[in-house]
Amino acid sequence: MWRSLRPLGRSDASGGYRRYAWTGADADCRLWFQAQAEARGLDHEVDRNGNQWAWLGDPLAGDAVVTGSHLDSVPDGGAFDGPLGVVSAFAALDELRRRGAVFARPFAVVNFGDEEGARFGLACVGSRLAAGQLTAEDAHRLRDGDGVSLPQAMEAAGYDPDAIGPDPGRLARIGAFVELHVEQGRALDLTGDPVGVASAIWPHGRWRFDFRGEANHAGTTRLADRRDPMLTYAETVLAARREAELAGGLATFGKIAVEPNGVNAIPSLVRGWLDSRAADQATLDAVVSGVERAAREHAERAGIDLDVVRESFTPVVDFQHALRDEIHRVLEKHGPDGAGRPVPVLGTGAGHDAGILSASVPTAMLFVRNPTGISHSPAEHAAEDDCVAGVRALADVLEGLACS
Repeated sequence: MWRSLRPLGRSDASGGYRRYAWTGADADCRLWFQAQAEARGLDHEVDRNGNQWAWLGDPLAGDAVVTGSHLDSVPDGGAFDGPLGVVSAFAALDELRRRGAVFARPFAVVNFGDEEGARFGLACVGSRLAAGQLTAEDAHRLRDGDGVSLPQAMEAAGYDPDAIGPDPGRLARIGAFVELHVEQGRALDLTGDPVGVASAIWPHGRWRFDFRGEANHAGTTRLADRRDPMLTYAETVLAARREAELAGGLATFGKIAVEPNGVNAIPSLVRGWLDSRAADQATLDAVVSGVERAAREHAERAGIDLDVVRESFTPVVDFQHALRDEIHRVLEKHGPDGAGRPVPVLGTGAGHDAGILSASVPTAMLFVRNPTGISHSPAEHAAEDDCVAGVRALADVLEGLACS
């Protein structure tokens, strides 16, 4: 499976992945998912929001156990973020069949669409729509960097954008959702464990900062006469680092758009996107308010107009304790490597579909060790032995939840 998926959407230049929603690379990944489902005799379907499902048993029966993740990527992302959860889901089913396990509940593998938000700027679009956390009207207003709307992109890919929206009936049929994911940090590497259980997802969000100045000639305009928004943006980037360090949170300006974007032109607009995360809401609020306060102070001194818009936000997700504790009990009994030793429980600053669904469905997560902690990069990696341990751990969990 890994070998057949690995080339899809991969950039020869960077070695990273560009699997953006509703593109050719996304279509290739979807065909791969469908082929894996059909090879195992599973019923493949695509829901109203473009999420793919591979069913074993009757999906209408209710109380289903579902596992999976996503196949899309950030720009030049790594091979493991998302796909490891989907590959491991199919592999765990193979393992359960090898064991002769008998399913007592419906079972499904899922590929949620547009989890990374790389094209339209909003993460977890597929799961947000299904859970009613994103309205169809707001989704229809999403645009990519070329001005293509989400409905236009979906229609070009052969899907009906008018069908998108909340899917409470489908979610009501799910009794538990377990997402396996490569760890996006080094906690497991530091403890020496191949697999861990998630306790919670930190609150996090994205804010757009629009700095508006005055376009002018770079070679003829005196420094004293300039209203250059790039300088105010640069001050804000530095302020974000300071505020994050002071409060003990995280803040990153990782995306920027400039108008008119000419080498010899002073910009009229610099638009930057802030990603901020923290272990608790109070810390996150302190970081973001500090960054905005600093940005406004610098903008006022420089004669720059500033608008700040919160584009997305996810509050802290504390995974359901009963399901989390049951999974932890199963893994402590079997052990991710068959040794029956303790399994760590850890929080994460990364967002996931499991976090979005947690308000509607009992959800839990497993993490597989990442030896460097690098993620959202071509250097992202997990050792084969750890991936196998993750599959066995997921199979143990699914057997405890879904099999008689």
